[in-house]
Amino acid sequence: MYQVIARKYRPQSFADVVNQEHVKTTLENAIAQNRIAHGYIFSGQRGTGKTTVARILARCLNCVNGPTNQPCGVCASCKEIAAGGSVDVIEIDAASNRGINEMRELRENVRYQPARDKYKVFIIDEAHQITNEAFNALLKTIEEPPAWAVFMLCTTEAHKIPATIASRCQHFSFRSVEFEALVARMAWICEQEGIQADAEALSVLAQAGEGSVRDSLSALDQAIACCGNTLQASEVRALLGAFSLDALENVSRALVDGAAARMLEVVNELERNGQNLQHFSRELARYFRNLLVARIAGGDTRLIAASAGERQRLAEVAAQFSEEDLTRYLQLSLDLFRDLQFSLQPRFHLELGLLRMVQAGRLVSIEEALAGMGPERTGGGGKPAPIPAAKPAPIAHNPKPVTHNPPPITQNPAPSTRNPPPSDWRQKLHSTLMELGMEFTADAIEHSEVVEANGELRFTTPREFSIAMTEADINQAVRQIIGKPLKIKVTIGDVAAQNWEKVAAAPAAQQEEDVSRRALANPEVQSFRELFGGEVRTVRNLKE
Repeated sequence: MYQVIARKYRPQSFADVVNQEHVKTTLENAIAQNRIAHGYIFSGQRGTGKTTVARILARCLNCVNGPTNQPCGVCASCKEIAAGGSVDVIEIDAASNRGINEMRELRENVRYQPARDKYKVFIIDEAHQITNEAFNALLKTIEEPPAWAVFMLCTTEAHKIPATIASRCQHFSFRSVEFEALVARMAWICEQEGIQADAEALSVLAQAGEGSVRDSLSALDQAIACCGNTLQASEVRALLGAFSLDALENVSRALVDGAAARMLEVVNELERNGQNLQHFSRELARYFRNLLVARIAGGDTRLIAASAGERQRLAEVAAQFSEEDLTRYLQLSLDLFRDLQFSLQPRFHLELGLLRMVQAGRLVSIEEALAGMGPERTGGGGKPAPIPAAKPAPIAHNPKPVTHNPPPITQNPAPSTRNPPPSDWRQKLHSTLMELGMEFTADAIEHSEVVEANGELRFTTPREFSIAMTEADINQAVRQIIGKPLKIKVTIGDVAAQNWEKVAAAPAAQQEEDVSRRALANPEVQSFRELFGGEVRTVRNLKE
């Protein structure tokens, strides 16, 4: 009678187990040191070797040479345990024996010594399915079992094991089997079976297993039954309903070109060929995840479960996108896969999801939009140009400052060569800067200390106003006042409290009006409003 590959090549010793080095090493050392626990919990995803390791451990304990970490495999005990017919190794399926009556029966069975072997081993598969009442009935037995009893609880959901049980057992967590190890294992089995399989076909089978040895071997068995002694990647994909990189690259090429019509053609082709749209959306999410990993970690990373050739192709495609774009596409593909699980019109949802990806590729980040709003960058490229700020008076000619109530002036007014008193510098600079349209610099001057000494103007400015204190702007106002520039020195520091008395004395309404006026007169604020629209309802003074 034919025996499936997963059972035929089931490991019979610790050396045959794929990966799980942390489990094998610990158990081998425990046996060598005769430190055998009375209870074990083996947890992990399906097909990673939990029940297999439990059987191997039972063979190690009951071998005629045991306890030993190298069972002979030829004695009666080893053969019976391998065949599943040992009297002293009892396997229980907790999915169908989960009640309190079954656990009471097991508790009664524990009392009797082994019929022939050294240990009576109880392997409880799917242990998380046992009811709380049944666990309570088993609790005392697991806590203080007879010297000959060993319990091994295998589960895919360790969190469902009660803490009272878990605290009395040694817990071993089984890991997903690495992609390369799965491919190597299947290549060895194909060699033993006389099957010719290329690396890409084995890669497809390993991907179908998703880290489970049993699932991968079941897919291999199915592929051999379908394709015979020669396995081709294209035939294996068609059998498993997998999608090649060529099919998935149609989506990425449409995204690069921004071709929405091509996305609709992709969906139409899937419908015509009878492909499962939910399966396609899942593979698409995996594809964008691999592209993102390749973009971040490079094409030779082990984080992508694919052959070397496929990883290189993924890296080449990923180079056409930014990390931000791939992150956005991955999120959209995951949302699409979730929506398709409950959709009554999967084609419509898939078309809508792919079109959203095309539109997402045309979006500009808010940072780029804001960065493009500066006066020197917002004049072209289809973006609205900002309202031009008031231009400073030219310094090469006689200045003609603009005021709200301009006094009569002569044809060529000569600037005063006498410097104002120290107490007047801040007031004159503030008024001059306001006339020149430099409201922010004027505001910074108003809240700064100003001292003139030896032809140098020294400013002490709070940190929040330091960005507006530029030497060129200040000297432009100085030229307006005295007709020549001065050396400017700006120091960041606290300003004496008396300098704020004038501001504090101003009515609150007037202060709010001044703040709002200066903010709304800012060219970048005006450009932002033209670009995004909306209404400015409140302006908050960051100094407060």
